[in-house]
Amino acid sequence: MLRWLLVVLNLASAAGAARAETNQPALEITADTTLDPGKTYGAIVIKASNVTIDGQGAWLIGATEGDPKTYKGVGISAAGVSDVILKGLRVKGWETGLLVKEASGWRIENCDFSDNFHDPKFGWGENGRRGGIVLEKVSNFRLLKNQVHRVWDACVLVDSDDNVLEENDFSHTSNTCLKLWHSSRNAITKNNLSYGLRKDPGEVHARDSTSVLIESGSNGNRFIENDCTHGGDGIFIRVLNQWVSTGNVFEKNDCSYANNNCFEAWSPRNTYIGNKANHGSYGFWLGASDKTVLIDNEASYNGLADGFHNSPHLPNAGHAGIVFMFGPSSHTYLSGNECVGNNGAGIALIGHQESQGEKFKAFHWIIQENTLEDNRWGIYAQHADWIDLGANTYRDNSIAAFHNAGNVTNVFENFRSSANVRPPRILKLAGPESARVGKPVAFWLTAFDSEREVKYRWDLGDGTIVTDQSVSGHVFKRPGFYRVGVTVSNGILSSLTWKDLYVVGDSTELGTEGNVADWGWVDPMSKVKFSDDRETKIAGKSSLFADVSPYGGFRLNLLYPLSKRAGWSLADKTRLVFWFKAINENLPAWQDANPIITLHESDDKFVRLTPKTDLLSSPPYLEAREGWSYFEVPLAGNAEWKREGGEITTVNFLTIGFDSWGQPPLKIWLDGLALE
Repeated sequence: MLRWLLVVLNLASAAGAARAETNQPALEITADTTLDPGKTYGAIVIKASNVTIDGQGAWLIGATEGDPKTYKGVGISAAGVSDVILKGLRVKGWETGLLVKEASGWRIENCDFSDNFHDPKFGWGENGRRGGIVLEKVSNFRLLKNQVHRVWDACVLVDSDDNVLEENDFSHTSNTCLKLWHSSRNAITKNNLSYGLRKDPGEVHARDSTSVLIESGSNGNRFIENDCTHGGDGIFIRVLNQWVSTGNVFEKNDCSYANNNCFEAWSPRNTYIGNKANHGSYGFWLGASDKTVLIDNEASYNGLADGFHNSPHLPNAGHAGIVFMFGPSSHTYLSGNECVGNNGAGIALIGHQESQGEKFKAFHWIIQENTLEDNRWGIYAQHADWIDLGANTYRDNSIAAFHNAGNVTNVFENFRSSANVRPPRILKLAGPESARVGKPVAFWLTAFDSEREVKYRWDLGDGTIVTDQSVSGHVFKRPGFYRVGVTVSNGILSSLTWKDLYVVGDSTELGTEGNVADWGWVDPMSKVKFSDDRETKIAGKSSLFADVSPYGGFRLNLLYPLSKRAGWSLADKTRLVFWFKAINENLPAWQDANPIITLHESDDKFVRLTPKTDLLSSPPYLEAREGWSYFEVPLAGNAEWKREGGEITTVNFLTIGFDSWGQPPLKIWLDGLALE
């Protein structure tokens, strides 16, 4: 009995101590500070720039008991202070270990932010930015040799550029080891980012967990020699709001043993060199990843029955080492990759299956010098066009070396050895970014380098094929988006390049060329600032830029002109046309029908045109996610546009309506608005 009483008294004493620690007043730092390693501290708030805090191993403790998902507060916080050094601190028991906003020039080294907010039982979806380290609007930070384990997110970068993360151990988390949101030009080197995994025993999928998550305009980052193994995914470039992340380079990272995909990306123009993507459900799952480059990667032993084999999408429960599926994959280059022993394809390229390739095909590929061995299919192709194959090695693929699963055209293959032969090098494709209907355009290759005689093949995106080194005098007959590509081959190896071309009409613009003062909006909960944008434009000298902040979260209608006295006759007019571009941070981006066009003769006499589907969530071509969407709205309505309202003969003002799921600010550009 006495022994039991002593235990109870000791537990009560410990609980009291924990409460005392949690309630300690925050320590405000305004000068260089060295902590006592024998003492336990509460929160620290850094109030001054140019200070050094040497923790010497001291603890900053929030809660010492209870469920980690109930932890509150921030261990170390700072806002608006720069050039700070943190070293030797240990921080646990908080909702977030370290939170820094609007700062630059920090060095954080040899600190431990483990055992803060952690929620391994959380289901699917978002659960806040919290856990170890959260950095918002910071630059030129250096994070060196820090530890973060058993948290929700080990490290989060938001609106943060030009930072260095090196030799940190951010492993074993319940959501992500590293998360980037609108964060660019960061260097992430030799970090342990493994076991970003949230999964119960026996569960098939790993919910939304991943070792690395990159999204929403995180561009030009470099990931080199990181351990991203054993994640839900290894590295995941996610696009839930149509805001792509491009220009990222992944080199010599190991993303093997992913529950789902070692690499997963839904974003164009990223490069993967010398990585390992083995023993996952898929090595590389690359949907809607146009202009992707994969060189010298390993993508082997994926989808095996005795390993991870989730979401089989190839025939007979097949997987792949490298697969492009459920999104376009134009202008793709694969060279020197090793795809061995996959339960399915070594490489799979698949266009839009539901429309039999009508919506998009896997278009303009080079696959050369790859090792494709002991798979079912070395290469599996379906709904694909313009594929150059060169000097690949095929061994013991049980069904076929190259399998045409249907609707595959213009396949050019060279089986000769590539020993001592380099592919031709294209340094630049010159030509316009936009053109006008009916006006001749030209494209040509410059600074071209090749050791051997070459052949050319251009596809101008409108069905025109050219076999000369340059294209001149070509005329596009309809406005819209065109994929322009060229392949140069020396008979053994090939190179490719591309240009996205927007062709605009020649009608007089209404309101999108220097008419900022005549625009307004309808939504009392939102505020819109209009301006002429001479940089982001597609027709004329400028576009109309609408910066919506705050956005009220309901349908916002942009109105032109404010006078409501435009007097545009509809005689002989059949359509309203315009170009649209946006950045919407919300996850997911848009809801309901978008955009809704209303043409007013008066306030109570109008015609409303509503698309049958949300054309912003599902644009007519995926490149519109980062570029411009072209809309032709039929005034009479059709199968895609519902017309409501009576007859009108004159338009005195119009509105263009948008609706987003959430309330983050919206950035909207309009150009080339015209009645035709």
